[in-house]
Amino acid sequence: MKKTNLSEYDSAAVPTGERYRMALAVAEWNSDVTEAMAQGAVETLLQYNVKEENIKVVHVPGSYELTAAADMLLRRNPELDAVICIGCVIQGETRHFDFICQAVSQGLTNVSLKHEKPVIFSLLTTNTMEQALARSGGAHGNKGVEGAITALKMANLWENEL
Repeated sequence: MKKTNLSEYDSAAVPTGERYRMALAVAEWNSDVTEAMAQGAVETLLQYNVKEENIKVVHVPGSYELTAAADMLLRRNPELDAVICIGCVIQGETRHFDFICQAVSQGLTNVSLKHEKPVIFSLLTTNTMEQALARSGGAHGNKGVEGAITALKMANLWENEL
C-alpha cells in the first residue's frame, strides 16, 4: 500500500533528544512553506525532549545559502549534534532549479562529511507550489517533521552506534 503521509513514523523508534543540541537553517524564499516546515521541526524536537534553549534557528535568503549556513553553524558551534536544513525550490521555466538542487544536495553532504555531524536535507524540490504545500503540513505530511526525526536518529547513531 502506498503511503500518502510521508511524515508517519514509529515514535517508539525515535530516541529522546534531552542531551542533544540542534540547529535549523531555514530559507526565507517560499517562506509560507519553509516556516511551516521549521515549525514542524521545532515542535517535533520539543516533543522528543530537546530543550528549547538547545534549539538554534537561523534564517538565510534562499536554499542555495543553506550549505554555507550549515558550515558556519557547525564551525562556530561545535557542540551541535545536528543541523536541519530547510528549504523549498519549485521548478520554473529555466534550469535554475537543477543547479540549485544539485548544489545544495552535494554541498550539504560535503558539510556533513567535513564536520562529521549529521546535516539533514529537508529541501523540498517540487514541480508546483501545491505540491510544496502538501509536503509542508498538508496531505503528504511535513518534511520539517521528517527532518527532526532524522536528526534525532542520526545524532543517536553518531553518539551510540559508531
